[in-house]
Amino acid sequence: MAARRAGSSLLSRCLLSSRPAAAASPAVSSALRRADGTRGLLPSILQRFSTAAAVEEPISPPVQVNYTQLLIDGKFVDSASGKTFPTLDPRTGEVIAHVAEGDAEDINRAVSAARKAFDEGPWPKMTAYVMLIEIRNLLLQERSRILLRFADLIEKHNDEIAALETWDNGKPYAQAANIEVPMVARLMRYYAGWADKIHGLVVPADGPHHVQVLHEPIGVAGQIIPWNFPLLMFAWKVGPALACGNTVVLKTAEQTPLSALFTSKLLHEAGLPDGVVNVVSGFGPTAGAALASHMDVDKIAFTGSTDTGKIVLELAARSNLKSVTLELGGKSPFIIMDDADIDHAVELAHFALFFNQGQCCCAGSRTFVHERIYDEFVEKAKARALRRVVGDPFKNGVEQGPQIDDEQFNKILRYIKYGVESGANLVTGGDRLGDKGYYIQPTIFSDVQDGMKIAQEEIFGPVQSILKFNDLNEVIKRANASQYGLAAGVFTNNLNTANTLTRALRVGSVWVNCFDVFDAAIPFGGYKQSGIGREKGIDSLKNYLQVKAVVTPIKNAAWL
Repeated sequence: MAARRAGSSLLSRCLLSSRPAAAASPAVSSALRRADGTRGLLPSILQRFSTAAAVEEPISPPVQVNYTQLLIDGKFVDSASGKTFPTLDPRTGEVIAHVAEGDAEDINRAVSAARKAFDEGPWPKMTAYVMLIEIRNLLLQERSRILLRFADLIEKHNDEIAALETWDNGKPYAQAANIEVPMVARLMRYYAGWADKIHGLVVPADGPHHVQVLHEPIGVAGQIIPWNFPLLMFAWKVGPALACGNTVVLKTAEQTPLSALFTSKLLHEAGLPDGVVNVVSGFGPTAGAALASHMDVDKIAFTGSTDTGKIVLELAARSNLKSVTLELGGKSPFIIMDDADIDHAVELAHFALFFNQGQCCCAGSRTFVHERIYDEFVEKAKARALRRVVGDPFKNGVEQGPQIDDEQFNKILRYIKYGVESGANLVTGGDRLGDKGYYIQPTIFSDVQDGMKIAQEEIFGPVQSILKFNDLNEVIKRANASQYGLAAGVFTNNLNTANTLTRALRVGSVWVNCFDVFDAAIPFGGYKQSGIGREKGIDSLKNYLQVKAVVTPIKNAAWL
């Protein structure tokens, strides 16, 4: 457990866990065939780059699915319509479980429960301090203590939660078990620590007045989380909302509902009052739209694509002008200067892009390499991609599992086709891996130009685009020439160069000689069309608080 806890703050620790490759087998999934019956999804030009080996028969996950209903007012219940939808195993495309499909009526039920819990329940009225108080035989468990107990339960059920996350999402089990689940526990302890440190101010004013500035919970928070990091995004959103005394209605991504339902059950086991956290699984146009436009929701937080974020923002504005936090897409530059240790730079750039199957909003998806080292870098990047272990994410040593579903799988392959057709050089990869599930070869393009789709649009997959530059001012201008501004990486041994780049890049996070370093205290969010507001750290608390000024006259004041 100590090792897990030590690794919980750094996703980049994944760099240390490479092991031998998994073998594979040629099972055929007819659902992934083209309409004309052929198995190839791309033109034959790509086939000569294929190094595909088939994937072994999938390992049986060491976990059972016990929670598939909606969680409303402390109880697991069926959807009002009685409908369910399948959640799929991305290793095979087969059904894991059928999950209750919430819609507008279920959102109404969940919001009503959250509103009652906020207006009439004990949660916002609890003291935040870590102690138990018994008043008239009523045991009040403070917010901080409940969050700490929840963190303990997360650790207790670490392996079970990680298995659910891997089964439903396809990410490597080692990544989920050794990094992501411990990060959830770390985040909850972090926010438990903040619960009793949220305070206002007494400020001086002209004239005889006593002025208080209060920070109050905002009320009912609607939260919509994505499928690429479902468990972590649950923690990023629920943690600060609860620490501030709010109640929550959370909509899971339809691709990955299982881990949020399981962990919400643990929250109640930790002592959370009924109605404080409600979880509705369902689809964006129905459940998500109903939540974003609900007149009794005081705040909405969304993580996902920029296009969907714009819809959420519009729905919030058209309804009750509720407060909005958005964490959206990115096309992050990873800039490698000519003074770099090339071997180290190759490894870090590889991690920056391919981590989590490339399904990461802040992925270093535009790799800018100085012209003096460009050719050597490309060759070494190719060699590293060919060594990348792709296979069943439950198998030891696997670095890359399947993409989330057939929609994302086919989208990535279309972008690879665009890259070839636009004249970029396909260095390696470029095709699916095996015939079953949503596996894609690690893919690299060189000679990528700024105007190409693969250099402008978010692919969200294992496709590295390597661009050449020759001047610091040039690369700053090109790196900033994007609609996005989520993150950037800088690789250099020159402190002056690093300082110049960190201040010039218009992004929310800059990692210097590292990448994907996350901690509960580090704020995360973007410039431009990468979002509004910040997740994590002290800044995330501001998303869930209202500011109120209280002014009282003072008579015969001894001092002002």
